[in-house]
Amino acid sequence: MLRELHQELGIPDDYGCGDTRPEFEEAEALVKVGPNLVGRMQRLTPETAEQWQDMVAAAGQDTVSLMIVSGYRSIEYQARLIRTKINAGQVISQILQVNAAPGFSEHHSGRAIDIATPGSRPLTEDFEETAAFRWLQENAAKFGFSMSYPRDNAGGFIYEPWHWAQKA
Repeated sequence: MLRELHQELGIPDDYGCGDTRPEFEEAEALVKVGPNLVGRMQRLTPETAEQWQDMVAAAGQDTVSLMIVSGYRSIEYQARLIRTKINAGQVISQILQVNAAPGFSEHHSGRAIDIATPGSRPLTEDFEETAAFRWLQENAAKFGFSMSYPRDNAGGFIYEPWHWAQKA
């Protein structure tokens, strides 16, 4: 199924070869953690949800607001994101610098979260200039989270200061 989906989307056959872009299985057990910025309910694995809620509460005690933009994504949802960009005229090589191919998104695991904060445009490098980003750098590890895609990351993805995950 994944191979056919990749062929349909024009994803190169060698995508994911080597150890720089691991595959992620879809999470089986998910719990709701609240709506994102546009009101769409987000889900995470139970353990990640608990740690996320604890981290949000701890940040709040330090007057820092953490908001979820995106949590779990299915393989099919990831494919729809890529199809939308292709239909808008983007080329697959550019898309794959920003979006992982279906099966390779950390969001499939239910342990990845795209984070925003008031006053900063979501999903932009501007997030690194916020108190929320500084708080995450100092405190996220206490809750098991780390930034997945720092500058010049091994996966070849763009720098994503907003993308934090718990490792398996």
